[in-house]
Amino acid sequence: METLIWMLPYLGLGLVVGFFAGLLGIGGGGIMVPLLIMIFMMQGFDSVQLVHLALGTSMASIVLTSMSSAYHHHKRGAVRWDVWQKMFLGLLLGTFTLSFFINYIPRTFLAIFFSVFMTYVAVQMFLNIKPKPSRTLPNRAGLAATGFGIGGISALVAIGGGTMSVPFLTLCNVRIQHAIATSAALGAPIALAGGLGYALSGWTEASLPAYSVGYVYMPAVLLISGMSVLTVPLGVKLAHRLPVGVLKKVFAVIMLLLAMKMLDIVF
Repeated sequence: METLIWMLPYLGLGLVVGFFAGLLGIGGGGIMVPLLIMIFMMQGFDSVQLVHLALGTSMASIVLTSMSSAYHHHKRGAVRWDVWQKMFLGLLLGTFTLSFFINYIPRTFLAIFFSVFMTYVAVQMFLNIKPKPSRTLPNRAGLAATGFGIGGISALVAIGGGTMSVPFLTLCNVRIQHAIATSAALGAPIALAGGLGYALSGWTEASLPAYSVGYVYMPAVLLISGMSVLTVPLGVKLAHRLPVGVLKKVFAVIMLLLAMKMLDIVF
């Protein structure tokens, strides 16, 4: 009975994450990390490993969610695969490099970095800053370098990259629906490389809970991923029908609240 009770928060989190993954092209790490920390605390996990475990679990949970979101957006012909191809290698290198060395970064720094970054993105989304009409996508080298940067920051804050790739693509005058769809596709390699990096970096840690693979808590990954694919199609459907501006403002407020909660939990 106690095991069933602990399953419920993960199942509910999966439903929310799947919806926003389809709606805004994000992996849901901004939502998952603070909430996972709270759930882990209630389960009595070692406080020293909470932030790293939440980051790694969040990253691994994004893999299936991003793949599902990309698939449903692709069916609508919205994914810019030409952009994806040019950013792919940079994303992998940036994500894996930073996540593999995550064990050497203090949890306080990670929490502050997460909160500051999410606050910055929330303000950008809320203000809905418009790009110059003449701005276009950079060349292949520029996209690869951008991918490396997005992948590296994604590893530090355990997100699928949507909170950076969507604003980046829209600033380059990519249509918002195409930016969201392409971001969803970019989230899969980020999550895969990041999840692997977190698993390897925490491989020798002895204080992690049972059923963990490094800094990845597998029960949470399976439950969150399994539920997220159920609500992804709904988010995708709404992304192609509803005004995105209002929805971005709502999500910006949610990110700001979660960033504040993250600081409150750690300090």
